[in-house]
Amino acid sequence: MRNSIFLFLLSSFIFSCSSDKGNGLEIETSASIVGTWDATELRIDESTASDNAIFGKEILDYLTDKDCYIITLRFNEDLTATATNSANYIEINATQTGLDIPCPTTSDTESSTYTYENNVVSFVDIDGNIVEVDVTIDGDIMLVDAADLQIPEFNESGQLVFQRR
Repeated sequence: MRNSIFLFLLSSFIFSCSSDKGNGLEIETSASIVGTWDATELRIDESTASDNAIFGKEILDYLTDKDCYIITLRFNEDLTATATNSANYIEINATQTGLDIPCPTTSDTESSTYTYENNVVSFVDIDGNIVEVDVTIDGDIMLVDAADLQIPEFNESGQLVFQRR
């Protein structure tokens, strides 16, 4: 399931990628990130994106259309955060009418503490490392630059879109 691994890796940026971010001028309060966020879209340039990125986008679009959210982030007012990830449990079934992708019923959950300042979310990953990820929040939409993910086979430009519930 190479493609389900791709989606799992896509969501793992939350707990695995470190960078030297934080040069933004706008200071955000943690209140603007508080809430539950579902990954709803992967924005890519399909004319230049890899086949894996295109397939990952199609799977995310398909499941989102079924109100199935495989990556959910919850940022609490007490500066704790939880990430729920079902991407590792995606199954693609061949049927007589085509492919079927049921919504996964199993997920992995990880918790951490976080800060949010200058459009950067900082948190402690499972290895105890501080991870910083640039985000853009406009109302109930949060964008993350896919290039920041630094994941093999997914290093082209694009954005992962999260919708606040």
